[in-house]
Amino acid sequence: MQQIMSQIRAAVDSYQLIQSGDRIAVSISGGKDSLVLLCALANMRKFLPMKYDLVAITVDPCFDNIQTDFRQVEELCRRLQIKYEIRRSQLGNIIFEQRKESNPCSLCARMRRGILHDMSKKHNCNKLALGHHFDDVIETILMGMLYGGQVQTMMPKLHSTNFEGMELIRPMYLIREDDIKHWRDYNDLHFIQCACRFTDTCTTCRTDGSSPSKRMEIKNLIASLKQTNPFIEGNIFKS
Repeated sequence: MQQIMSQIRAAVDSYQLIQSGDRIAVSISGGKDSLVLLCALANMRKFLPMKYDLVAITVDPCFDNIQTDFRQVEELCRRLQIKYEIRRSQLGNIIFEQRKESNPCSLCARMRRGILHDMSKKHNCNKLALGHHFDDVIETILMGMLYGGQVQTMMPKLHSTNFEGMELIRPMYLIREDDIKHWRDYNDLHFIQCACRFTDTCTTCRTDGSSPSKRMEIKNLIASLKQTNPFIEGNIFKS
């Protein structure tokens, strides 16, 4: 965790992600990335010069009309003494049943983001922190190009155009996913599995290639390209 917190500190300083007086809503999916972010930001309050408050929020899309069990997250938030709210939604029903989207990821992300911003404002937060890391950034670039026909990426900090005074931050912007996995495995931790059949790989899986998701396809593509060019990942990130 010390290495992860050091990398978060580097991102915070480089991109000016956190200032004194901030009240930050941390988006929690229940997977490894968001929970590592929550634990790191909670611990970093002890030594960072800037003073800030944290709130944890979750949007449950209720895929297949099933509510996810977040009791593990609730217990963690109790131990960290952080307020936690879960909002159940009908995203799964809207996207897959009503809209019948063939490529639902973008719509789901936009709708989920809107709910997260609304919850953040409800808790008087001025920032929304997401658990995206270095690998997410480069994978998203390629996913947009190959599957969406557009060039786009994730920025470390964005000002909301629809929610006045709200800023989106990604404190794990410089962290490699392997570092997060090492922390998970070293502590023998288990996380909530995402119910979505289109996007991220199973957060509890420990072997490669266990999910047919689009993101896994991109991971495999990058790994293949890296065999002939070890600078591939860094070059994509710089782009």
